[in-house]
Formats: sequence, structure tokens, C-alpha cells
Amino acid sequence: MRLFHVSEEQNIEVFEPRIPSRQDLDQTIRLVWAINEKCLPNFLTPRNCPRVCFHSNALTSKVDKTRYLSSSPSNHVVVIENKWLQKMKNTKLYLYEFDSMEFNLFDENAGYYVSEKNQVPINCIEITDLIGALSNRNVELKTVDSLWQLHDEVQHSTLGFSMCRMKFATPRGY
Repeated sequence: MRLFHVSEEQNIEVFEPRIPSRQDLDQTIRLVWAINEKCLPNFLTPRNCPRVCFHSNALTSKVDKTRYLSSSPSNHVVVIENKWLQKMKNTKLYLYEFDSMEFNLFDENAGYYVSEKNQVPINCIEITDLIGALSNRNVELKTVDSLWQLHDEVQHSTLGFSMCRMKFATPRGY
């Protein structure tokens, strides 16, 4: 299994565990976060880009496949707001790959793994074309004016999903 940390920062030599920013997590346990290869496309966007990501899995109904995945042969979609598309075109990312031995599964649906130990990357891959990187992974990129309707729908579907950086999304009702 391959695990990655995605960053806009170049030349990170050691990842030190940090207190989680999510208030619903134990604030006494410092963690290094990683993402599995299947869910990696959910992070091939600028850091603060709000996004709704979804993919089919063994539990996905035919109705949900038809409704959310019918326009492309892809079974994975990343949806961003229109206003982020230019930033997406101009952002460079670095994929830091880790040895997976010291990581534990945190959230299977989102592909999150965590470690309580310092982590030294075993590889670093520079990505200069995020849209091309998604396409090469057979992931469809969609843009919308607002993510909120999709956000509300997808979490009640049979799709696997991840919703990231929604605090940076255009407010509801705009």
C-alpha cells in the first residue's frame, strides 16, 4: 500500500506529529496524516480549495452511479467551485510518499491513515499540472458555482465521499 502527504511546500525532510486541527479529534494525541493512493485525487487541488469528492465502491447503488457518474467513464469525481479553477491551473504540489509500516487506518471511506511518530518521506513527486494529474488517474474534474447542494446530497448517497476545506466555500445562498 502506498501512502502520501500532499503539500504546496517543497523540501520537507521530516513530518512531525501535530495536534489535529479538527476539534472532534483527541487534542492530546499528535498525528502525522497520510492518504492512500485510491483517495489521493481528493487532495490534488490547492490546499484551501473547497471540494466535494466522490467515487463508486462495492456499496454504490445503480441509481447513484447513474445520477452522479453518468457523464464519464470515470468512477471518481472531484468537484470544485468555478472561482478556484485558475488557482488549480497555477498551483504546484508535492506528493511525499511514506513507508506505510508505521501508519494505522483512521478512516477507510476517506482513505486517511495516521502515525504518532516522526515520518521521513521515502520519495517526493512534483506535480505541476493538477488537472492533468487527475485526468491521468481517470478522475473527472467538475466545476460548479456552489458546492453546497452537492455537499448535502452526496453524504446521503451510497458513494464513497470526502468533503474538504468547506469553510472556504462560497457561503450558502450566494
